[in-house]
Amino acid sequence: MPRPRPRRRAAWSSWWSSSSSPSLRPVPWSVCPSHWRTRLSHSLAPAAFGAALSAARDAAGAQHYPQATLYVVATPIGNLADITLRALHVLQLADVVACEDTRHTQGLLRAYGIDRPGAQLMAVHQHNEAEAAQAVVARLAQGQRVAYVSDAGTPGVSDPGARLVAAVREAGHRVLPLPGASSVTTLLGAAGLVAAPGDEGSAFVFAGFLPSKAGERDIAVQALAAEPRSVVLLEAPHRIEALARALAVLGGRRVTVGRELTKQFEEIATVEARALPEWFAAGRDRTRGEFALALHPVAAAGDDGAESDRVLRLLLAEGLPVKGAVRLAAEITGASRNALYDAALAIRNA
Repeated sequence: MPRPRPRRRAAWSSWWSSSSSPSLRPVPWSVCPSHWRTRLSHSLAPAAFGAALSAARDAAGAQHYPQATLYVVATPIGNLADITLRALHVLQLADVVACEDTRHTQGLLRAYGIDRPGAQLMAVHQHNEAEAAQAVVARLAQGQRVAYVSDAGTPGVSDPGARLVAAVREAGHRVLPLPGASSVTTLLGAAGLVAAPGDEGSAFVFAGFLPSKAGERDIAVQALAAEPRSVVLLEAPHRIEALARALAVLGGRRVTVGRELTKQFEEIATVEARALPEWFAAGRDRTRGEFALALHPVAAAGDDGAESDRVLRLLLAEGLPVKGAVRLAAEITGASRNALYDAALAIRNA
């Protein structure tokens, strides 16, 4: 039976203290990696807010954090204030912090006033995850608490972590997730494409990063064209223009683009897929930063395309103009007006 370890006092407590500076810059900004430099200089300050934070901090510290457990910790995707109180407590409490990049994580911890020497950080990334997972399992067998973070967001979601979690579970140890920031849910919340609970239209597919090779990417886009549900994609700045050109074949399907989500220069826009290349070309900075994209659903629940096509053809055969036929077909079937309009033009031009 591992010997219980005394709880450590959270060094980050002063970071939240209402008596400290209201600016969320506990250390010189230069210690933070460049993409963490989201300015948080606005005052959060009222005493009531400070008291609420203090109470929440105490509540986080009073909870039970079992030993021999892997804590999967979500970290901010760009805004340092988007950290949870439980995450801060665990990052201070853990015997070791496993991370995708030790230098990046050390800078992040210092931004919160958590000082960990290099010996208390261990690298677990896509190139060594299988081997490093065994080192984590060995520490858990000794009764240690291990926290795992990726560079940003939730580990295991287009980031390392899945193989680590699988190895820990296979070894019989506990995995405790600490939820938090994710570019996927952040974009979904702002895109306006998730319907009410119980409506099948609220379903979505997370496709992550499409292949970098043009041929493979085009094949992936063809598969997405047949997917009626919402689809969330991620992309890096050096490939975003190529992705935009590939997605343009989806025509009138709407796409919500989230650029630099939660950061100072955040930009969210919805355009038709065919217009994506022009949208990115319209602004000098639009290809900079990290991207999440959401393809809007093609049709409402229960419509596989055949019914909406049948209704549209009947309306056009009755002599209705394209716009009128599209409007009525959308009201009758619940299908996307953009998709119906494209179909109507194809029927008229056939």
